[in-house]
Amino acid sequence: MSKLVTIYGGSGFIGRYIARRMALEGWRVRVACRRPNDALFVKTYGVVGQVEPIFCNVRDDASVRAVMLGADAVVNCVGILAEAGANRFDAVQAEGAGRIARIAAELGVEKLVHVSAIGADADSNSSYARTKAEGEAAVLSAFPNAVILRPSVVFGPEDQFFNRFAGMTVLSPILPIVGGNTKFQPVYVDDVAQAAVKGVLGSAAPGVYELGGPEAATFREHMKQMLDVVQRRRLILNLPFFVGRIVGFALDALQFVTLGLVKNRTLTLDQVRNLAHDNVVDPKEKGLADLGITASSFNAIAPEYLWRYRPSGQYAAIKDSAKNLRKV
Repeated sequence: MSKLVTIYGGSGFIGRYIARRMALEGWRVRVACRRPNDALFVKTYGVVGQVEPIFCNVRDDASVRAVMLGADAVVNCVGILAEAGANRFDAVQAEGAGRIARIAAELGVEKLVHVSAIGADADSNSSYARTKAEGEAAVLSAFPNAVILRPSVVFGPEDQFFNRFAGMTVLSPILPIVGGNTKFQPVYVDDVAQAAVKGVLGSAAPGVYELGGPEAATFREHMKQMLDVVQRRRLILNLPFFVGRIVGFALDALQFVTLGLVKNRTLTLDQVRNLAHDNVVDPKEKGLADLGITASSFNAIAPEYLWRYRPSGQYAAIKDSAKNLRKV
């Protein structure tokens, strides 16, 4: 019988790519997620019955255990960028990660891959970064042979980074950012998925891997790259951090007073704190090269999905080609 992998958060941005690759490896894939009915698309990654979305709440022991029974390997991709309702950073990224690792050890799971993030720091003033570090510690305490992946900003067709800013260029001549001089090293989502698969298959040694693409540059420089791809000229306005803190606090407060009816998907105070620190690979840590993976360039991938933000959309390439036609 084919081996089984349970992927927590397997219908999310990174998780779906891991699920697809594991299906191609011939594994049965159990996609543990909060809304299985919204994750039916994962069924198409394999033959009938090979990939199945199943309900799971990582805040509950019984729920985590139920979807892990019989699994040979486990991948944890669960993470949040902003808190909402019961999904708090502590509950999801620290306690949830520890719960998955502890139960995996109890059930005798062979391999565990945990997706964390560059910048994980137990002493950080950012709840996101602090709980990522606490999650890593909890995982290693329960499952010392785990493979931990720390990606920088992840890009790809479904990303919430370049898509968000590219969408803003359609509506405004100004592109406001906070932390314009902070460095990022964006990594392609499928490169992260390849790294996770190597961890599941045992071709990656236990330990921490920091994953970044070939281009480490400032936030402002990455926005310039994005503008070139979408073929738009916009003024990049780098807001001071104190302004970012005011905006983040105000939007957080609005979410709080409306009891979550108005969700802050723009900029949180915690995100502003994160933006004050570079998000690049530490050369002392193992990375994609150590896994035999060649990092994909943003400029090679981005045009495949950001074209829809161009003034001419899907016809931009045709119009560019037409300009080269000889006039009769």
